Amino acid sequence: MKLRTIYRCQQCGLASPKWSGQCGGCGGWNTLVEEAEEVLTKAAAKARGLTEFSEPAVKLSEAAALKAEHAPTGLAELDRALGGGLVSGQVVLLAGPPGIGKSTLTLETCAALSAGAYAGKKVLYVSGEESLSQVGSRAERLGARSETVYLMSETNLARIIDEFRRLKPAFLVIDSIQTMYHPDFVGSPGSVGQIRECASELLKTVKAAGTPLFLLGHVTKEGSLAGPKVLEHIVDTVLYFDAEKNNVYRVLRPHKNRFGPVDETGIFEMTPRGLRSVADAGIMMGECDRDRALIGRAFTVAFEGARPMLAEIQALAAKSYLPYPRRTVTGLDLNRAQLLIAALEKNLGLRFDEMDVFASLQGGIKFKDPALDLAFCAALISSAKDIALPPDCVFIGEVGILAQVSSPGFLDRRLAEAERLGFKTAFVPRLPKKDEGRLKTLRLEAVRDMGGLYAALVKLKPAGVPAGKNKTAAA
Repeated sequence: MKLRTIYRCQQCGLASPKWSGQCGGCGGWNTLVEEAEEVLTKAAAKARGLTEFSEPAVKLSEAAALKAEHAPTGLAELDRALGGGLVSGQVVLLAGPPGIGKSTLTLETCAALSAGAYAGKKVLYVSGEESLSQVGSRAERLGARSETVYLMSETNLARIIDEFRRLKPAFLVIDSIQTMYHPDFVGSPGSVGQIRECASELLKTVKAAGTPLFLLGHVTKEGSLAGPKVLEHIVDTVLYFDAEKNNVYRVLRPHKNRFGPVDETGIFEMTPRGLRSVADAGIMMGECDRDRALIGRAFTVAFEGARPMLAEIQALAAKSYLPYPRRTVTGLDLNRAQLLIAALEKNLGLRFDEMDVFASLQGGIKFKDPALDLAFCAALISSAKDIALPPDCVFIGEVGILAQVSSPGFLDRRLAEAERLGFKTAFVPRLPKKDEGRLKTLRLEAVRDMGGLYAALVKLKPAGVPAGKNKTAAA
């Protein structure tokens, strides 16, 4: 076997024959690491290709009948994110920051599968970061012990594959892919070459056996997956935990899924007994203080995947003592917020150039739904003009750059969810009579533009909280 020295970028995987300070592919600095690469002759490359797993060609008309059957994992929110459950031979990449709950979720999945869809079959959990006693103690705390779940503490991929072929499990977990190394390739665990080769070898092994595989992955401080980008391409499904680990709720979002939709999300609650599925997201977000009117707070109904969720937006407009007023947004898109602020200034005459503006989406869940625009504008006007918004009002609508309000998608389902949660008044674009008649207790208030919204908010006078005046904002 002949080897040659190359320098590979640890961010994008670009190979270079010589070292340089900056990667020519991604532009990263000091990311090129020396590696030894095997040089194959044409005969050796052809022989290696013939031994790899492959499927025979079939007619396209026949392939349409080969539908994937989903096996439920036993965790409702995980099944939602996966599109119904696991598929035979599916490779899932689960990524997230340290301490977010990746290992907890996979242990609970192993226990649920062994008691449900894979009852009587073996499940193999391989940990490259923790000892058997550490994994066992966590399983005991979670109540996830099972007689058919096998543990293995190993980082050598050859030994893992040998044990996989001997045990023949119905489900395999690798925790994590960055700790594994292939003995036939030069490079330390976690390097681009090792991650790529280990993932490729595992892919061929589980595809041939028809065994679902969970690969746990680390993320960098920027929030992206550590290792080569090709890792996301070779797997079937990519799931990300994108909530802060200090928040009680964990949001699992699919970024890629060959066997289901990518617009669904799984929501979990972190408890002392592990992660618990949140079945009713509306009730979860509706546990906030809704018994009194507050200045700068507005409610809306966002759509996440195929289900509506209550969202609470809080805004604060205060006099600025800085040369450049601050614009700080949490949970919302900053560029979108600045656009809405400019639309309010242009069309209502509000002076935000002398005010700091802070906005926050409560609950720790990030939304990109344009239906939140109207609630953001209502909360900001409320704060700037000291108008307390009643807790039984909900604002649903998309605001354009010219301050006009348009109807978002699934408006009828949003209104039905708002009515179910006990709201009495909904500020929305004009709705056809046929949809308005379906609502029993929810009254609709038509808002066509920001002028109409401002006029409607001025009329709101909740009991005990009169509308005041803000000296720093002039209408």
